[in-house]
Amino acid sequence: MSAGGANDAWLRRSLASVWHPCTQMKAHETLPLVPIARASGVWLEDFEGRRLLDAVSSWWVNLFGHGEPRIRAAIVAQLGELEHAMLAGFTHRPAVELAERLSSLAPRGLGHAFFASDGASATEIALKMSYHAWRNAGLAGKRRFVGLAGGYHGETLGALAVTDVAIFRDAYAPIVRGGDTVPTPDARLARDGRTPADVAREAGDALEAYLAEHHDSVAALIVEPLVQGASGMVMYDASYLKRARALCTRYGVHLIADEIMTGFGRTGTLFACEQAGVVPDLMLLSKGITGGFLPLACVLSTEAIFGAFYDDDVARGFLHSHSYTGNPLACRAALAVLDIFRDDDVIAANREKATRWDEMAAPLAAHAKVRDFRQRGMIVAFEVDTGRTDFARWCFAEGLARHLLLRPIGNTVYFMPPYVIDDDAFALLCERTREIVDLA
Repeated sequence: MSAGGANDAWLRRSLASVWHPCTQMKAHETLPLVPIARASGVWLEDFEGRRLLDAVSSWWVNLFGHGEPRIRAAIVAQLGELEHAMLAGFTHRPAVELAERLSSLAPRGLGHAFFASDGASATEIALKMSYHAWRNAGLAGKRRFVGLAGGYHGETLGALAVTDVAIFRDAYAPIVRGGDTVPTPDARLARDGRTPADVAREAGDALEAYLAEHHDSVAALIVEPLVQGASGMVMYDASYLKRARALCTRYGVHLIADEIMTGFGRTGTLFACEQAGVVPDLMLLSKGITGGFLPLACVLSTEAIFGAFYDDDVARGFLHSHSYTGNPLACRAALAVLDIFRDDDVIAANREKATRWDEMAAPLAAHAKVRDFRQRGMIVAFEVDTGRTDFARWCFAEGLARHLLLRPIGNTVYFMPPYVIDDDAFALLCERTREIVDLA
């Protein structure tokens, strides 16, 4: 970005007043903030007209690009009817319709929707639901949670208990209630003749051994289905989910599917769980649910879990709330997103586009410094062999210099652009990323 003018003015004002997320603020002494004035489609634009290709959907939320007119129109229409009403003791049309539609689209049996504001909140809700359901069933000793090594489920205190990414968890370890981890079925471990299915089977064996020993005290297993995002877009074989579902059923443990990132078409199906044919006990949704317009999250539960709270005793009800639960504007935006999936046959269109991406990215995948190039639906990722200890920050800056918004995770570069990106823009993304890898 330029050193003067409108960009510089907003940069200085932001540094003086805004505490930015997941950021060492001192770093912005040498790596300037990027002021954004407006956005359209896959492009972000600063105050001086310079454009950036949003290759990460602004933290994985803008499914259909920025400013999608149908979502915007739905929000405007809802503003003329009802902007907000508390959902405790009241209800409204957008919340009811969204709950019904999500239930009809999700794996069969997830018939009850509890709304929240963001992904970490959804994780908190699911953990509380699982424990409280077991307590209501007379099994209060089932209070332990287990997740996959490298799993990420949010950064609030409860969510950190099942998040295994050191930079997020270690600083707060003394005040985090510890959870357990079992081996990840990371397909990158398939070396020396082993296949991703072999790795999944071995990880499943470890999960079985863990549950056999600890199931009396375990409330739930939480997983990111098919792709573990924040640990570097770790992808794994769907057979692991099938095994996990069977083991959770056998040992009386809830299965929580964190579809916050993988949901709404990112992995090639509307929900990643579909590719394994499994139904979790709780499914977490957020990020793309409103197409990037408004904060919203949802926890879908089975009848069994819902029924565990249905009682005359208030203390046996699910004791969780926040003021904006089921906000009508956010729910209406989510309904518009579901309309777009239906009207534009998005899943089929994405599958065709993903095939073209594979072809267009072939020169990048063949680069001498690229390893473990992988793709799952609308997610592309690879590691870069480099001696740079600051690769993520350096790559981010090099991307900006080439009009790209990239946000590497360690040495992992990934593409997760809005679904509306056209072939020319994706080819540009691959070409300019290859230039960066050349310099790494």
